Amino acid sequence: MTQTALITGASSGIGLAFAQVLAREGYNLILVARSEDKLNSLKQELASQHSIDAVVLVHDLTQTEQVQQLFEQIKQQSLTVDVLINNAGYGDYGEFADSDWEKLQGMILLNVLALTHLSRLFLPNMIQRGQGQILNVASTAAFQPGPMMGVYFATKAYVLSLSEAIAAETQDTGIQVTCLCPGPTQSNFGQVAGMNKIPAMGKLSNDKFPTAHTVAEYGYQCLKKGKVVAVHGTLNKILTFTPRLMPRKLLRDGIKKIMSGE
Repeated sequence: MTQTALITGASSGIGLAFAQVLAREGYNLILVARSEDKLNSLKQELASQHSIDAVVLVHDLTQTEQVQQLFEQIKQQSLTVDVLINNAGYGDYGEFADSDWEKLQGMILLNVLALTHLSRLFLPNMIQRGQGQILNVASTAAFQPGPMMGVYFATKAYVLSLSEAIAAETQDTGIQVTCLCPGPTQSNFGQVAGMNKIPAMGKLSNDKFPTAHTVAEYGYQCLKKGKVVAVHGTLNKILTFTPRLMPRKLLRDGIKKIMSGE
């Protein structure tokens, strides 16, 4: 029986790449983002290439009521979500005291609240069926504090912690929870977040980073293998392990230097 995957933030970047990977694997798709034109174009492309069914649902998940509306739409259409990929999210660069509150609030609502609410809405039905998969996209930022991107790093630490907790709670229920932690990736995320302002990042060409497709492929394989924490790339694995060994002050000061160029 063909399974269905719900992907948030499916119109670009890693979310779009997940849609391509899962369509190739024969999943039907529920594509969610704010951009209807991009989603419809992706739907036509994937349906044509892979003979799968795709449903486009346009929502701004920073609006809390739209998370519930999305769930109700899916229920009304009698769709079963076998795989939930909480990918939608964004970041912002700059000192916390000078930051745009509306942007920070939206980040928390999307990166944290929408992801949590969707997981809570779909998980009970998965447990009842005795099968289901949730993949939450965090970041290597989840493993340390991030001066100059403090709220973004904090939201991803939350995603990692929540994912591991749910994975432990559901380990005997047939549910698989994976937290994907990529580092910098070829996508429009960095541009939206203003990461070109980070001195160290400005010296690196975008093509030096892994592609969104490579990251999504890795995430999918880790989900299939039952891996709970999936850090993409050998260097990223080293960089996420090192903070565990460092004094917190040294870690904070070191990251601040990297992020601010001071």
